[in-house]
Amino acid sequence: MDANNYLAPQFSKENLNYKNLTLVVGFHLLAIPAFFTFSWQNLAALLLVNWLVGSLGVGLGWHRLLTHRSFKVPRWLEYTLTIFGTMSIQDSPDKWVATHRIHHRFTETEKDPHSTRSGFWWAQVGWVLWGRAQDHDAETLRRYIPDLLADRGHRMISRLYFLPIIVSGILLFLIGGWPMVFWGVFARVVVGWHTTWFVNSLSHMYGGRPHATGDASTNNWFVALLTFGEGWHNNHHAFPSSARHGTEWYQFDMNWIAIRIFERLGWATRIKVHEA
Repeated sequence: MDANNYLAPQFSKENLNYKNLTLVVGFHLLAIPAFFTFSWQNLAALLLVNWLVGSLGVGLGWHRLLTHRSFKVPRWLEYTLTIFGTMSIQDSPDKWVATHRIHHRFTETEKDPHSTRSGFWWAQVGWVLWGRAQDHDAETLRRYIPDLLADRGHRMISRLYFLPIIVSGILLFLIGGWPMVFWGVFARVVVGWHTTWFVNSLSHMYGGRPHATGDASTNNWFVALLTFGEGWHNNHHAFPSSARHGTEWYQFDMNWIAIRIFERLGWATRIKVHEA
């Protein structure tokens, strides 16, 4: 799908994305046993894997590195971060990056895949369940992610993006049985979905807007805490190529801290930072 009118039609049976509906409903149902299998070990598994996937994978890897190229790392680390991100089950990394680049180009217009102009629920999950906002055709992918398409490693990761979560599920089962799978896979994916989608919804509806970005992006401290710094979204829309989103001392940005650690280790170079 090209960057066409994503706002209409929306909530119609004909426009329902049955693949995504099955995935979203299935993972939510399989997360329910986590309520009845609590243990500190299971909680630790959820938190640890959520950090690897949500912070290092999606926020730092897919977003700041692949989408905006706000810093550079060795190819082995770029692939590792990308693989971590695949376990978010937010589609393949190539489609995710294309979607986010489209979002920045057409923020809150009819060409924005998850515009808040249609309300909270559309930006939160409606755009996933209805329509084909992330099912981009070959022409759209060539237009928005030529860098990833030119990389054989990234093409392979995107083609086999469902394998890492299967491997992680097997490892968690061997460590803690089905209860740890319910926590470290299904509940963790559901938590990751909603916290990531909060960036699309809450961080375009509630919070401060210190920068005149021409859109409704906000700095939302609650979303920032849940997403390791991605909720400082008005800062990000003002300076999208900056590796640092929390520009003030009180804006905790764990993904930025990770980038600085990578820099100290000699892994992160060419870091782009906007100085407030």
